Amino acid sequence: MSAVIKFFTRTQGHNKINFVDWISYGYLILGFFIIFLPVFWLLLNSVKSQFLLQKLDTNILPMDYERVARATVFGPEGKEIFILKDLPDWVLYWNDLTEDEKLQHDQTSFLKKYNGKEYYVLRTHFGLVSNYAKELILNKKLPDWLIRYPSMFPDAKKEYEPTIFFKDLNSEEVRLLSEFLGIKPYKPNGFTSQILVSAINADTNEVEEYSVNRLNTNKATINARLISNPQGGIVKIPSEQIMVNKTLRPSWINYTDPLTNNVRGMSFNAIKCLNNSVFVTIVATIITVLINSMAAFALSKYRFNGQIIFFIIILATLMVPASVLIVGIFKMVAVTGLAGTLWGVIIPGAATPTGVFMLRQYMLTIPDELLEAARMDAASEWSIYWRIVFPLALPAIAVLGILSIIWRWNDLILPMIAVSTTKAAYTIQLCLLDFQGEYVAQEHYRLAMTVVSLIPTTLVFVFLQRYITTGIATTGMK
Repeated sequence: MSAVIKFFTRTQGHNKINFVDWISYGYLILGFFIIFLPVFWLLLNSVKSQFLLQKLDTNILPMDYERVARATVFGPEGKEIFILKDLPDWVLYWNDLTEDEKLQHDQTSFLKKYNGKEYYVLRTHFGLVSNYAKELILNKKLPDWLIRYPSMFPDAKKEYEPTIFFKDLNSEEVRLLSEFLGIKPYKPNGFTSQILVSAINADTNEVEEYSVNRLNTNKATINARLISNPQGGIVKIPSEQIMVNKTLRPSWINYTDPLTNNVRGMSFNAIKCLNNSVFVTIVATIITVLINSMAAFALSKYRFNGQIIFFIIILATLMVPASVLIVGIFKMVAVTGLAGTLWGVIIPGAATPTGVFMLRQYMLTIPDELLEAARMDAASEWSIYWRIVFPLALPAIAVLGILSIIWRWNDLILPMIAVSTTKAAYTIQLCLLDFQGEYVAQEHYRLAMTVVSLIPTTLVFVFLQRYITTGIATTGMK
C-alpha cells in the first residue's frame, strides 16, 4: 500500500508540485473517469429495482422512494382514478415478488379490509379475478365454455352470448364475471406504483401531496396528480419545489434470483449458462493455442514454396469484417452437424490470423541453430516443436491464451449462429438476451448478470496484465 501511495505522490520538482505534475495528474484522473465511470454506473444500477430502472431514475445510489398506488377502475359510470396510500410494501411490490414470497402473504384475508373500488382494483392487482370467476361459474353451474371464453378468437366469441346468464346473478357477481370475460363497460382495472412527493399547491399556497410517475429533475416542471383530488387531472409542479422521501434500498434479488433459477416468468439458469461459457472458453483456448502455434512454427521455421503467399492470405483475413462471415459459418456449422452443440461455437473460431501473426513474429527470434542441433540429435519435428519452440515461445503463447479467453468469453456472434435454437447450450452472453422480450423487459436482471459475466475477464486483466504487456512487447506487434 505504501508503494502505491508513493507512486501517486511523485513529483518532478523537489517536494513541490510544478506545472507538469498538474498536467500529469489531471490527465491520470481524466483517464480514470473515462475508463471506470461506465463500470461504476453498471455496478450501481445493477442493484436498483425494476421500478427505479423503469422510471429512468437518475440517482447514483439505489435510492428508493416512498410510494403510493395509482388505481383505475372501470364501470358503468366510466373510468375513475384514485390513490391508495399506506399500503404494505409487499402489496406495492407484488409483481416483483417470487412465487415463494407470494405464498408467505394471504391476499384473500388482506382484501377483506377493503370494499368498493379499492377492493376491485386490489383484486385485479393480485390476479384473483380469474380464480374467483371460475369458482363462481362452477358454484352457479354455468356453462363450461364461459371459462374458455376469454381465450377464444373474436370470430368464435360471436357464437356465444354470455350476458344471458347475468339475470340470475347479483351486481357483484355480474361485475366479477364481466371483468373476467372482458365485457363492456368493464375492463381490467389498473394498478401502478408511483412516487409520493410533496410540493406547494399554487391554488391554495399550502404544501400538499402528489403522486408522480417519474422524477426527472432535469426538466423545469414535473407532471403530477394531486392525491386529494386525483380526478382533477394532471398538474405541473416546478422541479425545485418537490420534496421527496428517499431511502437506500439495494435490490440484491437482481443477483440472487437468476443465480438460483428463480426468475419470474422465464426458466433462466445462470449456472448452466456460466458452465457452458467456461467449457467453451477453456476448450477453445487450448485448441486455439495449439493450432495457431503449429501454424506459426511452420511459417517461421520452414522454407517451402508459397510460404509468403500463405502468410499474406492469413493476414488478409484480418481485413474481412466478421459480419461478412456469418452466412458462411452458419452453413459450415449446419452441414457438419455441429448446430445446437457447444462444438459449433468452439471449432469455427479455433484459428485466428492475429494469433498466427503474433506467434510467428515471436518464433522468428528463436535461433535456428537450436533446431538444427536438435535434428542432429535425431529429434523428431514434433519433439522440436513441443520441447523447444513451444516452451521458448511461452511469453507470446501466454498473451494469445489470455486474449483468447477474453474473446471467447465475450463472444456473442458464434453462439447466436450455432446454438440460438438450443437453450441448453446457451453461453452467458446469449443468456443475457433472454431478459429482453417483446412484452417484458427485465433490465434489472440483465444488468446484474452483466456484472457477473464481467468478473472472469476482469480477474484475467488484474492478475495477468504483466504477461500481456511483456508478451506483446516481445512479439513485434505495434
